[in-house]
Amino acid sequence: MKIVFDKVGSTAKPIELEVQGVKLEGILKKSGYHRVTLDATMNGSLKLDCDRCGQDFDYTVAVPLQLKLTDEVSEDKDDLDIIEFLDGVIDVTYILESEINAIQSTYHYCDKCDNDEEDFEVEY
Repeated sequence: MKIVFDKVGSTAKPIELEVQGVKLEGILKKSGYHRVTLDATMNGSLKLDCDRCGQDFDYTVAVPLQLKLTDEVSEDKDDLDIIEFLDGVIDVTYILESEINAIQSTYHYCDKCDNDEEDFEVEY
C-alpha cells in the first residue's frame, strides 16, 4: 500500500494492511509541513523457529507502533523512529515488512525452552 505524502492531511487517515499474518491498523496524520505521524498497532501471529531447540512455534504479535515519516532528509540524529520517504510516497507495506523482519531477527524461545533452566547441547 503506497500513499502519496501530500495526500495525508491534518485529519487522521485510517490505514489497514495485512502481511504474513500480521495486521497493521492505525492512522496517518500530518504533524508538520514535511512530517506525518503513523500511530498504529500490529496484531497477529508469526511462525518462528526456537533459537534453542529449533522447533517452529507460533509467536503472537501485539505491538504498538508510533513512527514519524518525512519526505526530506532528516537532520535529527537522536530520533531513531523517523523513516524518510524521499520520493514523496509513503510505502506502508515496506514499514510493516520491516517491523516483521525486526521481530524475526531477534532471539525467540518456544514455551518449553523459555521455562527450561537446564543446560542445552545438541550433537549432530
